[in-house]
Amino acid sequence: MPLYFTPIPTPIVRGYQRGGPDANGQVAELAISDGDGNPCRHCLTMIPKDAGMLILSHRPFPAPQPYAEQGPIFLCADDCLAGGGMDLPAMLQSSDYILRGYSANDRIVYGTGAVVPTAQIANEAATRFADDRVAYVHVRSARNNCFQVRIDRR
Repeated sequence: MPLYFTPIPTPIVRGYQRGGPDANGQVAELAISDGDGNPCRHCLTMIPKDAGMLILSHRPFPAPQPYAEQGPIFLCADDCLAGGGMDLPAMLQSSDYILRGYSANDRIVYGTGAVVPTAQIANEAATRFADDRVAYVHVRSARNNCFQVRIDRR
């Protein structure tokens, strides 16, 4: 099954980069990347050492509701091109991640969450998509539960 790693949409990212409010209604914090573990959720690469980066709260769902988790993410401070595609994003450098399936109405599909080795993300996502209730999958940090990237069927 073809999978697509989907970044945070460019219009949302540009809003944050231009000073728009995050999920908490705050302007993103501007920081300098130390080059170690600052994945941009838009270009899907690591933010280079000494580059500007934004730290903000993001909710990767269309509207607030009980299952709409939000949390901290990093973005490049300057405009970057949207990443995404069928290959595992370069920013996924940890040994493992949480995968979790969501329904078309943006609710967790119970029984689809698990910590999986990074090398198995595509296979494990395809397994979740075999369940007709799963509309998309989130990749989240296995240590902090932070949203990393969305996976869609193609």
